[in-house]
Parts: sequence; C-alpha cells; structure tokens
Amino acid sequence: SKHCVKLDNRTANVTVKPFELAMGFQFELHGTVSGKKINVSEIPELPIPQDWMRDKLELLFYRTKKAAGGGEIENVAYDRGSGTAVITFLRPG
Repeated sequence: SKHCVKLDNRTANVTVKPFELAMGFQFELHGTVSGKKINVSEIPELPIPQDWMRDKLELLFYRTKKAAGGGEIENVAYDRGSGTAVITFLRPG
C-alpha cells in the first residue's frame, strides 16, 4: 500500500487507502409514445445536476434502439420542477 513516486526532481512517498464509490440510482419512468417524441413523466428528483439527468435520459432512450424502438436522439427537454421530459428522436419509429 506504500509507494514512492518521482515527480521532476522530487520524490514523494504515498499511501493507498480504500474508498467507496457512491451507489447508482435506480428509478422507474412513465412514458407516452408518439411517432417521433416520447413524453416521460414521474422522473424522481435526484441529487445530481440537471444536465446529468438530461444525459442519462438521452443514453437510456438511445440504448433501447434495438430492444424497444429507441434511436438517435435529436433533443431532450427535461423539466426538473415538474419531473417530466420530452425525448425527440431524429427519425420516427
């Protein structure tokens, strides 16, 4: 657990200590589907920045491309206050 690290002309002795990563979040979404948009509701308020939630939603609906008709995302309009989002796809499907 002890290491010697050389930086430029100096040497530093460091010790490795274990740490815990924060657990992920799991939640359920409710949606209404049209040709090109999905309205998502009941998105829970999580202690993460709003842009992170937007990214998570985009990845979720992009990843479902093969399994459930998702695809390339054009836009994610997320409203933290109402717990809703509108996911717009590039192509209807």
